[in-house]
Parts: sequence; C-alpha cells; structure tokens
Amino acid sequence: MHSLRTAALGPWAQTDPVLKAQTTLSLDLSLPVGASEILQAPGLGPGRAAKPVLVPHTQLKAKSMATPEGRAMLVHAIAHIELNAIDLALDVVWRFAGMPNAFYTDWMRIAQEEARHFTLLRNHLVGMGFDYGDFPAHNTLWDMAERTQGDLLARIGIVPRTMEARGLDASPGVKNKLVSVGDHRAGEILDIILQEEIGHVAAGNRWYRYLCAQRGLDPVRNYAELIAQYDAPKLRPPYNMAARRLAGFEEAELAALS
Repeated sequence: MHSLRTAALGPWAQTDPVLKAQTTLSLDLSLPVGASEILQAPGLGPGRAAKPVLVPHTQLKAKSMATPEGRAMLVHAIAHIELNAIDLALDVVWRFAGMPNAFYTDWMRIAQEEARHFTLLRNHLVGMGFDYGDFPAHNTLWDMAERTQGDLLARIGIVPRTMEARGLDASPGVKNKLVSVGDHRAGEILDIILQEEIGHVAAGNRWYRYLCAQRGLDPVRNYAELIAQYDAPKLRPPYNMAARRLAGFEEAELAALS
C-alpha cells in the first residue's frame, strides 16, 4: 500500500499543471504516513510543462492594469506562485523523513489548499481569455527550495516564514490593484487565498519552533542566521502586521522587521 509520503511524489512529478492540481486534490490523507521512509525523487526537480517560459525576475515587465493583458499578467503571476507552492508542500512531505505524523498531514492539507488556489486563478484566467503558461514567469520560489533541500529547518524557516509571509504583506495591495480596475472576482479569490495562507505561514511557524526546540536553538537569532546563510530575500515594508500576528509571529519577530 502506498504511504502518504510516497503518494506525494505522483503530483510532484506531474508535468501538466492542471493535472498536478487535480492529482494533489485527489490524494487520500487517510493513508499511512510512512514517516520513516527514505524516498528518492524520480527526477531532479518537480514536473514542469514547457510553458510558462522561465526567465530571471528582473526581465519580467508589467503592463498597464488598464488593459486586459496587464490584468491577466498579474493573475498569471499569482497562479504561478500557487503552482510552485503545490510543489513546495509536496516536496516537504516526501523529502524529509522522521517528523511526527501531524507534520505530514499538515503539509499535505496545505498542498491541497494551494491546488485549489491555483485552480481558482487558472479558471479565472481562462474566463479572461488567457491561460496559465501564456506569459513568462520566474523561478525564484523554487530556487530557494533547491538551496534548502538539505536541511528541513532551513526549508521551514525560510520558505513559509519568509517567502510565503511576503505574500501576506503583498496581498492587500495586489487586491486593490485588481479591484480598482473592476476585477472583483480576482479580489474574491485573493481574499480566499489570504485567509488560507495565514494558516500555511502559521504551520511554518509552529514546525519551525518545534525544530528549533529539538536543536536547542533560539528561533529569532537562528532565523537571522538562516537569512544570511541562504541569502534569502530581504523583507521590505509595508508589512501586513495583522495577518502576521494571526499567522503566529511573535512580537519580538515583528519588532525585528523594523
């Protein structure tokens, strides 16, 4: 019988983005976890389609939000983040052995929520006359996953607590851009995503502190060391302090932002 962790490899390796989301959503969370299994990936990285073409983030140029293409490009960029987030959650499930069962069920649930987010955004894109893959995208989020693949503490410390937490900060401004030009459906989708992403970052905080306690590390001091060691993106204001508090950041951590 498959374990939950081996099952995660199926959608992780799937190249078609729509099937990746659908397969993730169909995973059975009641499977035995298989926490002690040492697993090998079928490839060097998660499955990827030929499109979107990946370019350095500095080469991505926005277009006016007054145009349908400009609005679609922004929705596409968010959909690309959500597709990467599916793979990030699945990667944590299969790659890192030896954690409590609740760790794996947490991240599989997160993978399924990311799959729903991608599906909502992709369907909205199709309704706008575009599709996922129509615009170039960057690989910054997965680059950080590769850099942290050798240490679960680094992966949890940086990806959900830094990269995804930046999404909490950016969400209100992105929503305002889309709603201000009449895209109220995108605003509704972003509200759904924000509420569930708070839970994802909260899971990152919870398991990061668990790992710090296991290793006898101070979470705040260790976080600063991880950011420097892995050259993580520097956080810049404005910060969504309300969302960060709901996601479980402590006041000392919020104070350190400024």
